[in-house]
Amino acid sequence: MQVKRSKLAQLVLIACAAGSAGISLASSHREAPFITTSPKVDASDFYMFRSYEGIAANGSGGRSDYVTLIANYQPLQGPYGGPNYFSLDPNALYEIHIDNNGDAAEDISFQFRFNNKLNNIALPIGSGAAQKSMAIPLIQAGAVGNVNDANLNVNETYTVNVVRGDRRKGTVQAVTKAGGGATFEKPVDYIGVKTLGNTAAYAAYAAKHVHDIRVPGCPAGKEDGRVFVGQRQEGFAVNLGPIFDLVNAPLAFITNPANINAAAANSIQDTNVTSIALEVHKDCLLAGSETVIGGWTTASLRQARLLSGAPASGLQASEKPGGAWTQVSRLGQPLVNEVVIGLKDKDKFNASKPSGDGQFLDYVTNPTLPALLGLVLTGNPAGLAPTNVPRTDLATVFLTGITGVNKPATVTPSEMLRLNTAVAPVPFAAQNRLAIVGSLKTSPAGTDFAGFPNGRRPKDDVVDIALVAMLGGLCMANGDGDTLKLNSIPGVAGVTSACKPASVPAGAASLDVHDGVDQAVVPFLPSFPYLNTPLPGSQ
Repeated sequence: MQVKRSKLAQLVLIACAAGSAGISLASSHREAPFITTSPKVDASDFYMFRSYEGIAANGSGGRSDYVTLIANYQPLQGPYGGPNYFSLDPNALYEIHIDNNGDAAEDISFQFRFNNKLNNIALPIGSGAAQKSMAIPLIQAGAVGNVNDANLNVNETYTVNVVRGDRRKGTVQAVTKAGGGATFEKPVDYIGVKTLGNTAAYAAYAAKHVHDIRVPGCPAGKEDGRVFVGQRQEGFAVNLGPIFDLVNAPLAFITNPANINAAAANSIQDTNVTSIALEVHKDCLLAGSETVIGGWTTASLRQARLLSGAPASGLQASEKPGGAWTQVSRLGQPLVNEVVIGLKDKDKFNASKPSGDGQFLDYVTNPTLPALLGLVLTGNPAGLAPTNVPRTDLATVFLTGITGVNKPATVTPSEMLRLNTAVAPVPFAAQNRLAIVGSLKTSPAGTDFAGFPNGRRPKDDVVDIALVAMLGGLCMANGDGDTLKLNSIPGVAGVTSACKPASVPAGAASLDVHDGVDQAVVPFLPSFPYLNTPLPGSQ
């Protein structure tokens, strides 16, 4: 499926005529009541994009034939979080799912399981007959610079399986290292500069944990890829505290995008996150002639947990899990559970599958966020809320993909991140933070159609783009003639609306687009795993 620029040209009106009420939100940090009790399985961001490492200006060469999938977990890590830091949970199942035929069910799943091995480093204390060998209290006994370093008291490793078909009943095969072996090493978190050296030294240490892999079941010659799991600097830009305090920020930065860098602090840039990053040849993810894939990440825990009041020595000795895997975290597109799903159903959404998303349809077609923004910013719930209810335009963005951009030929409405793999990647330096919308604002028109909502790259300013859509930007682009086919929902009979410029209130249409925090200035790497080297605990 090729992007049809004649239709996409309409999207320039999104940025010119529709606006945002100036709210910035964490993509999915602590978004549901239960997940706040289990931070190790809290998914915060999910990225899916054609790899742009080493590519030419036209998007060819380098790693352009690959798709990168990044699932971030355990957000808002204080770099100084010792002495145990932020290992992933050995009693959890972390997964990345791909739907390659539009039927709202996973066709390929990559499953990650972790093992944290205690080496039980001990030191001799005392002398002579009184000497005893005593276990140290830290996860390191000296400087660390190598894979499975002798000074590490805990070695973190993981395995990866690829499942084709149903995630619990499909065919399971082990992903292996290119040189053999199915156990992958994970770097220890960036404890500090005395343990792991300066930023350059830690980057070199982490790079030793980027593994070349072989993915079974791929087309001949397309089995290779890469995997990395480890701590990274938080890549999402947000002024977290004031925003959730009823958008408690100066109105000037909302109406004047020139003040973007001065108006609001990126308050989570001094934190880290743990990334599960996977790079796979695009042909390994496709089925038939369909070029659009859907992706999302989940984490599951065992259904039961027995806690011991007298645990034995060792790691995880206090807990004995059992029972079936139970999904507790789900993330596809950014912001959905955060600001679309009602509080009473957030845990339900995290436990659900895309095939069951019909139960959440009303949250998308009758969203509360525009009314909340109108209430706190204008004193009137209708001040910024489009009048075309049910919001078939939002159902298109969140549940089916946009015609001519990232909608599969046949699609069952369901929430996931969708990527048209036929669209060439764009070099990092040439990427527009507003992707399609931003590139069409330029004169002459740019060529960056490889970003959100067509997948998601780290640099994409998903808050600005999503809020434009939330406040009616797509209806401005749809015009009076339903140019983008937004007046109905594919696969849902009897749900229609009049998504056109007249449905967008003047208050929304008159505001410029900006949330006061610039995603484009967040530091990233030009190559896999793309998210930046984490901050040291001793900074």
